[in-house]
Amino acid sequence: MSNATSGMNEADNTDPSERFLCLHEIVEAAEQALSENIWNYLRGATETETTMKRNRQALDSVAFRPRVLNDMREVAVGGRLLGKDLALPVLLAPVGSLESFEPGGGKTAMRAAAEFGNALMLSNVGTIPIEDVAAEAEGLLISALYKRGDDGWLDEQVQRAKDAKCFAVSLTVDSAYYSRRERDIAARFVKPWRAGSGADWQAALNWKDVERFKEKYDIPLILKGIATAEDAVMAVERGVDVVYVSNHGGRQLDHGRGSLDVLPEVVDAVAGRAEIVVDGSIQRGTDLVKAIALGANAVGMGRLFCCGLAAAGDAGVVRTLSLLRDEVRTAVALLGVNSLSEVGARHVHAASPVAEPDVFSAFPLIGLYPS
Repeated sequence: MSNATSGMNEADNTDPSERFLCLHEIVEAAEQALSENIWNYLRGATETETTMKRNRQALDSVAFRPRVLNDMREVAVGGRLLGKDLALPVLLAPVGSLESFEPGGGKTAMRAAAEFGNALMLSNVGTIPIEDVAAEAEGLLISALYKRGDDGWLDEQVQRAKDAKCFAVSLTVDSAYYSRRERDIAARFVKPWRAGSGADWQAALNWKDVERFKEKYDIPLILKGIATAEDAVMAVERGVDVVYVSNHGGRQLDHGRGSLDVLPEVVDAVAGRAEIVVDGSIQRGTDLVKAIALGANAVGMGRLFCCGLAAAGDAGVVRTLSLLRDEVRTAVALLGVNSLSEVGARHVHAASPVAEPDVFSAFPLIGLYPS
């Protein structure tokens, strides 16, 4: 790992498609590229980090039920969200201050999303304006907002999103209070992107704001941070277009449930009235397939996407998505279906985890084959 004050290491100019043959190699490269504070911010979670570990445990508690003797020469792994085609049903999840992982931040991520054919959810907690990100590459973009002002402020943000040709706006709803992230606190790391954040507006966010949004704006609305069937029902009753199941990567409420454990009750509650996205330790192709099998339309990917960004910029993100796609295609084919969209509950079964869960426990080979 680089020194905490030294920033990012000098870039390795090797083509990422040649340099990285496995996803864990991208995680290793990211750790080497980032300062200690930013690496710990990326991998850390709240207090005991129980929710984060349960995200991984929930995924590891699902096994597959494969079928055999089908012609598997053609396997499709694309997806759709809100009428937009995705090369893989993955959203690059909103992350505060992407510039901390790579200087171009959202602009670099936008180039990667456009090249691969996926959508970027751009957080407004960053220094690069959405207009500059949208101008960087022609691709699928979602404005992901923490509320930082009154109704007039939100009106302005939505108009900026529409001007930037975003196809949806996301409101983060699980962050009324900023949690105690003890890795950062213990290191005395004060995140510069949180200065003057206007967090009182986020604390005041409520269902009336959602109702006003749906009455006033003609752009699809995503609520990110739904963790119960009850709130999913409240969302669809107010016309929310996408229910995004998330516990903020275990970075908000400690001792919450794993996102994949929450997903089935949300799917039942939504009952087809909205589309569904889920995140929470989605790091392998099999993770994505499990989420689709249990009813999600797409998944969000945060930490792994940031590893790709830190490891090799836009090319690193594209390589991350490419390796993930290879894993998804293999899993779908070995389940015996010709399309990811055909995967369903009949292909999964409850099982006992075989590994102790942690933030990157999906990659047991980390550190075993140093480059």
